[in-house]
Amino acid sequence: MPRPIHFEIHADDMDRAQAFYETLFGWTFRSWGDEAYRLVLTGEGPGIDGGMVRRRGAPPVGGEPLGSWVCTVDVEDVDAYVARAQAQGGLVAVPKMAVPGSAGSLM
Repeated sequence: MPRPIHFEIHADDMDRAQAFYETLFGWTFRSWGDEAYRLVLTGEGPGIDGGMVRRRGAPPVGGEPLGSWVCTVDVEDVDAYVARAQAQGGLVAVPKMAVPGSAGSLM
């Protein structure tokens, strides 16, 4: 059964978002690569770690949440699962891409 393996926080102000999650949960953050991407380390034991990236697109207006979350799920066939999601009315927000340093994995 596919399970969540990674989450991603999209934020307009990454420093403010980092301070929020550090204070709230005690999470730690580490820069990753040359991009404006930060790894999010949530602690020891059960659970998953994630990342934070600058928000793409327009900021929310009219009451939507200020932060967006993406949750990555490990599947055997990305294209098949995208097709299944689209068949259920899902939309592709960002096309699949290779994840640097992950031996051919796609996102």
